Amino acid sequence: MSTFAGTVEHYRKYRPGIPDQVAQILAAAAPERHPRRLLDVGTGTGLVVEALLSRFDDIIAIDTDAEMLAAAERAVRPAVPAGTRMVLQRRSAEEFTPPEGWRADLVAICRAFHWLDQPSVLARLDDQVAPDGAVAIFGDNSFWTAGSPWKAAMRAVIQDFLGEQRRAGAAVFNHHNRPYSEIMQESTFNQVDELRVPVHRTWSTESILGYLYSTSFAAPHLFGDRLAEFEAAATHVLARFSANDTFGEDNEFLIRIGRRSQL
Repeated sequence: MSTFAGTVEHYRKYRPGIPDQVAQILAAAAPERHPRRLLDVGTGTGLVVEALLSRFDDIIAIDTDAEMLAAAERAVRPAVPAGTRMVLQRRSAEEFTPPEGWRADLVAICRAFHWLDQPSVLARLDDQVAPDGAVAIFGDNSFWTAGSPWKAAMRAVIQDFLGEQRRAGAAVFNHHNRPYSEIMQESTFNQVDELRVPVHRTWSTESILGYLYSTSFAAPHLFGDRLAEFEAAATHVLARFSANDTFGEDNEFLIRIGRRSQL
C-alpha cells in the first residue's frame, strides 16, 4: 500500500498550492532559454507544475504513486499551454533516467526530500541537470510541527488516536535531523542559497480535516472504524479556539537553491 493511500482526493482539494512569489523565485533560479526544462520530483497532484506552467515549456514530472499522477493529469493537462510539453512518469527519483540529451534547467523537489535517498538522488542529478542549472528543495511547515495553539491541540488529538509517534502510512516517520542545505553542500550542488517566503492562511474545520486527510500521518484509513470518532473529537477541540470557525496560520516556505561551483 502506498504511503499516501486514500489521500489523493483530499490532497488535490486541500493542500495549499505554491504561492506566486515562490514560483517567481524558482523561475529566476533557472537559466533563460528555449526549451526551458523543468524536472519536478515527487510531483504528487501536480501543484508545482501548475505553478510553473507559464515559465517552463518542457516539463517532466515524476512520482511513485499512480493515483497521484492520475489526479495531476486530470487537473493540469487542460491548462498546459500550446507548445509546452508535459510528461508525467511513474518513477522514483532513485530510478529516474531522463531521455537521451535531456537536461533540466531546474529540478524542483517540494515537500518530498524527506522521502528520498538524499545523497543518492543528488548524485544522480549531477548527470540530469544542465551545467548552469539549479536544484531547488523547498516546502512549508507541516501541521505536525505545530507552531500555534490550535495546531498543537490537533496534533494531540491525532496522537490520542494513532499514538505518540508521527505515522508515515503504515510505518513510523523516520525524521531526518540534518539541515537540507548541509546535505546539499556535500553534493555537486554545493553553492546553496536559502530564501524564506512568509505565507498567511485562513482555515476552517472542514479544510483542516481535509488537509490532515491528505497527509501520510493522518490518512483516513489509519483511523479505521474510528474515523467518525476522530472527526467529532477534532471538531470539539477546534471549537475551543474559534467562535466563527476561522483559524489563522502563519507559515513560510523555506527554499534552498543549489548550484554547482563555477571553476
